[in-house]
Amino acid sequence: MCHLLKKLLPSLAFALTVTSTSLPLPARAQTYPIDCAILLCLSGGWPASVPCARARAELIRRITPWPVEPPLQIWRCPMGASFETAPAANSADRIFEAFFQNNSTGPRQSFPARDAAGPIMAAWRTPEAPKYLVPAGQALRLVQDRADIDISGPEFNFVRSIRVYDVQYARQHKSGRDGDCNRSTTVVVGTYGIQGDFTWQRSSIAALPADHVGLERWGQNCPGIYHRSVFVDWRDYEGNYGFEQVNY
Repeated sequence: MCHLLKKLLPSLAFALTVTSTSLPLPARAQTYPIDCAILLCLSGGWPASVPCARARAELIRRITPWPVEPPLQIWRCPMGASFETAPAANSADRIFEAFFQNNSTGPRQSFPARDAAGPIMAAWRTPEAPKYLVPAGQALRLVQDRADIDISGPEFNFVRSIRVYDVQYARQHKSGRDGDCNRSTTVVVGTYGIQGDFTWQRSSIAALPADHVGLERWGQNCPGIYHRSVFVDWRDYEGNYGFEQVNY
């Protein structure tokens, strides 16, 4: 799988460019899910192309407050989408299949592990459907907060490398007659789990990457500082480092 992904990624930019430029303007936005583009372009080191430029712009928009969103929402990229009830074994080529099958007229979804009767299949599509209409053995593969295929292998480490540092508040100033130094911060970091699920947790200024700018004098002789920013960084499939910072 690793060799397949590595072989296909360099040609992605060309394929995306052809796809986006060969269609009329109204159709271009519907050609592929933006999160598939973010996934593929980020893994390939953001190759120069119009689709990858749009994907990176969307990534930056998502970390621009408010609110701060997961920059890659992998659950919106249907890598496991198939019209077969028994899809082939998980592999990286399913990313590319999902990417280029988006003009299909049928529903884009993962199917249950076993064939189901028509009424049951229709029932789970409606919000008001009772839980008992979907038997335990027919749980859907598509989970709405993580990838719909197994991405636990090392070829998807670039997804788990993504970190989002939200410096919601960082203030340092002197106060009082004695000039005491007051410092207060609220920092949270967003990380991706094994299957691409995204979670936030409390963090600190000390955890910020070296490339983050704006707090270099934090803790030094108490200069006045007021800072808010969102910083996202990652490593692509080859391990190359990249980042973006948005101040607010």
